[in-house]
Amino acid sequence: MCKAINDCVIVEIPKIEDHRGNLAIIEKEVIPFQVQRVYYLYDIPSGSSRGGHAHKELRQFLIALSGSFDVILKDGEVERRITLNNPSKGLLITPGNWRELENFSSGAVCLVLASNVYCEEDYIRDFEVFKSFKKLKNI
Repeated sequence: MCKAINDCVIVEIPKIEDHRGNLAIIEKEVIPFQVQRVYYLYDIPSGSSRGGHAHKELRQFLIALSGSFDVILKDGEVERRITLNNPSKGLLITPGNWRELENFSSGAVCLVLASNVYCEEDYIRDFEVFKSFKKLKNI
């Protein structure tokens, strides 16, 4: 089921602070789906972008483990820019929202927790097709 762009929210990740360093904990109460795939982006060249697609069903949770980057979310009409730069906060991205990642700082690492395994049929990689999809779904 596709969701509105406002359903994409920053979620505070519980952490234990200690003089030896912090420990962030992601358990089933933190994100509203069972994780089926984990991947991460790193060594992104300066000026490069990632993403540039939407998902029909997949939900994702993005965390800036190191450094920072911007996530641009679009629903076909509204656009939101969210900067991720704190490993104790993650961005929940719901299905039916276009996403682009850009402005990666040097050494940035983006961890992605996904609700399903890779499925090419779930991707919408053309923005005009995405807008048609949104109109067809009336969302």
